[in-house]
Amino acid sequence: MNRFGRAGALLAGSLCLLAANAPASADALADHARRLHFSSIVLDTHDDTTQRFGRKDYDFGRRNTDGSQVDLPRMREGGFNAIFFSIFIDSKITGAPAVAMALDQIDEVRELVRAHPADLELATTAADVRRAHAHGRIAVLMGVEGGHMIGNDLRMVRVFGDLGVRYMTLSHFRNNEWADSSTDKPAHNGLTDFGKDVVREMNRQGILVDVSHVADKTFYDALEVSRAPLIASHSSVRALSAHPRNMSDDMIRALAAKGGVIQINYELNFLSDEFRRAYEQQFGDLPSKFAALSKQCNDDDVCMSAALHHEIEEAQAAGRLPRVSWERIIDHIDHVVKLVGADHVGLGSDFDGADMPDGMEDCSKLPKITEALVRRGYSDADIRKILGGNLLRVMEAAQRVSRELGGPAN
Repeated sequence: MNRFGRAGALLAGSLCLLAANAPASADALADHARRLHFSSIVLDTHDDTTQRFGRKDYDFGRRNTDGSQVDLPRMREGGFNAIFFSIFIDSKITGAPAVAMALDQIDEVRELVRAHPADLELATTAADVRRAHAHGRIAVLMGVEGGHMIGNDLRMVRVFGDLGVRYMTLSHFRNNEWADSSTDKPAHNGLTDFGKDVVREMNRQGILVDVSHVADKTFYDALEVSRAPLIASHSSVRALSAHPRNMSDDMIRALAAKGGVIQINYELNFLSDEFRRAYEQQFGDLPSKFAALSKQCNDDDVCMSAALHHEIEEAQAAGRLPRVSWERIIDHIDHVVKLVGADHVGLGSDFDGADMPDGMEDCSKLPKITEALVRRGYSDADIRKILGGNLLRVMEAAQRVSRELGGPAN
C-alpha cells in the first residue's frame, strides 16, 4: 500500500459513512420538527373563516374544496389548535347596523363551538387555551377587526368582552370616528380623546389592543395610553415589504419594549415587496381594489376573496405578477427575532381573508413553519414561543392589568 493508501481508504470510508448518515440525519430533523409542532400550542391570531359560517356551501366539520383555507379536518392535519376567528364588518358600515352584524358573527362563532363539543372549546384566557390543548380540543377565540363595530359606544367594549372577544383592532382600511387607519388620509392625528378612552376601557376589560391596520401615529398613541402590551394581530415587516399595513423597525422595537408581539401576516402584498410593487402597478393599492370588489360582489367577503384570488392567479400565470414562496414567512419571523428577540413574534396568517404564498395554501401546511425554524437553528423553546407562547404571555399580561384596574378578569 502506498503512502496515501491508508489515508485514502479512511477518507473513502468516512465519505461513505457521511453519505449513509445524511438522509437519516435529515429524517431525524424532520421527525423532531413534527413531534415539536404537534406537541405545541399552535395559535393563529387572525382568520376570516367567520365570513363562511352559515353559508350553505360551507361545513366547518368537513374538508372543503371551495377555496377556503380553514376547516376542522385541515386544522387537525396541520396541528392548528388555537384560533382567533375574526369578527369583521366592512368599515363603511357604521353605527347600529355594524354593532348588530358584529353580534350576529359572535353568535355564529359561539354556536360553532356548541355544535362541535368534542373538537372545539371557547377560550377567553391563556389558561383556557392550555386546558383545551391538554384535552385534545381546539381553542376558539374571537377578535373584533375594527373599532367601528362598537358604534361609538364605550359600553359595547364591555359587551364584547362579556361575550368572549379578546382583542379589538382599533381601525380597519378606513378611519373611524376616533382612530386613523394606515390606509386612509389622517383625520384625527392618531387617536382622539374618545379613542384613548376606548384603549383604557379595553385594558380594564382584559381585551388586547390590536394595532394592525392603524396609522403610525395611532400606534404610538395607543402605545402611550395602554397599560397592557399591544399586539399586531396580522401585520408583517415593513423593511421587507414597504406596505403601510406593515410595521417599521422602530415600531417593532417600541412594541417589543412594552412586551408586545407582532403576528406575521401571510398575505402576498405584505410578504414580498416585489409582489407589492407589481400588484400596485397592475391593480392599484389594496384598499382601492377591495372597494371595487366590494361593489362588484355586493359586499360579499367570500365572493371578494375568490375574485381577487382568480385575478392574482391569472396575472401570475401570465408572468405579470411574481410567485412568492411560503418561506418568506420565515424571513419575516427571522427579521423580527434579529431585531428584538424571539419573545415578540408569532403567527397571524389572515387565512380565508388573503391570498397565500406558494406552499402555504391552507392551514394543513403549518408544520412547514416549525420544520423551517428547526432547520434555521431555532431552539425548541423559542419555536414554542413563536407558535403560540408569546401571544399567551401577552394575554396573561392583559389579564393582570384588568385585575389591577378593577375589571372582570379572573
